[in-house]
Amino acid sequence: MGAYAALAAGLINLRYQTGSDSNLSKSLVLIIPGLFIFAISFTNFGKKWMQTQKAAALSFAIGGLLLLYSFVL
Repeated sequence: MGAYAALAAGLINLRYQTGSDSNLSKSLVLIIPGLFIFAISFTNFGKKWMQTQKAAALSFAIGGLLLLYSFVL
């Protein structure tokens, strides 16, 4: 759900800030991690890795930073 939220926030930002400076690069900061995590969740390796405590801690940290970044944008 976090990957989808980052992807959605990036795409929404891309649409609603059309014409502002560096909009694409700012939105890609949200879109690329969202796409990567979403894609890796379909692989066997990704499914097993995402069930570990290390992955949970990492995803909470990165997700929190991306969420904060999406509000600061």
